[in-house]
Amino acid sequence: MQFDSLTAFAKSDEAVPKKGPVAIVLVEDDVEVATTLRHHQQAGFRHLIAFMPPEFELPRDLTDTVTRIDYDATVEGALESAVNGVIAVVPAGTWMFYCYNAEYLFHPFCETRTVGEMLAFHTEERRDAMLTYVIDLYADDLWECPDAVSLDRAHLDRSGYYALARPDAHGHPKERQLDFFGGLRWRYEEHVPTARRKIDRIALFKTKPGLKLRPDHTFDDEEYNTFACEWHHNITAAICSFRTAKALKLNPGSTFDIETFKWHNSAPFEWHSRQLLDLGLMEPGQWF
Repeated sequence: MQFDSLTAFAKSDEAVPKKGPVAIVLVEDDVEVATTLRHHQQAGFRHLIAFMPPEFELPRDLTDTVTRIDYDATVEGALESAVNGVIAVVPAGTWMFYCYNAEYLFHPFCETRTVGEMLAFHTEERRDAMLTYVIDLYADDLWECPDAVSLDRAHLDRSGYYALARPDAHGHPKERQLDFFGGLRWRYEEHVPTARRKIDRIALFKTKPGLKLRPDHTFDDEEYNTFACEWHHNITAAICSFRTAKALKLNPGSTFDIETFKWHNSAPFEWHSRQLLDLGLMEPGQWF
């Protein structure tokens, strides 16, 4: 189904999902749109909603299975408006996920377990949200891949990730909340605005009345922003993303300063959860 606006979608009783998990994909350009949507279909999301420009085309199999909403994902606040708009119309308690095109969710054991199975376990642990880390991917050869995107030649950083205490309004550390950094946003921080350097994102969450996503990828309910519950560690997931590499290479202010993203800590991305677990870029918590 296709709608010319979020308002038109919200008014359609047939289109609004009645049960999750629901994935929202914000399409900023025409890079790897189909692979992003298919990846999340295969991950086990029951519904996919693509916010994308009307001039972009989708393959027929995705046209038949993805709800499409005409949308300009490049304007200020586009992400929060889209996500909060869907939160407002789906039933309370619906698990949702959001990402951009050329971003791919990986969770522990995703090769044999669906995202629904993971969220069922997470719910049993009385958790309403899950921390995800945005792990930068980049092509190894920018001459052959000038937009830094290549599924076959994708690389990631094996190290260089760290966390800092997240202060509250009075400068005191928030309980069970940290700001995470690393990847290309850390290595090329001079080209990245301070507010956009974090790599943590509360991308998996359960809806409830009045819940709002904020511009920094956190929610107005502080418990949603915690990385674990009070009694033990919880599952975390990773969003493997070409978005930062693409922006750094296509931005006139940074492209000429970057001949390659590879460095001594680069490694080929294996497109497998085991690599991300071994590198400590996500963890299974108590889910074995």
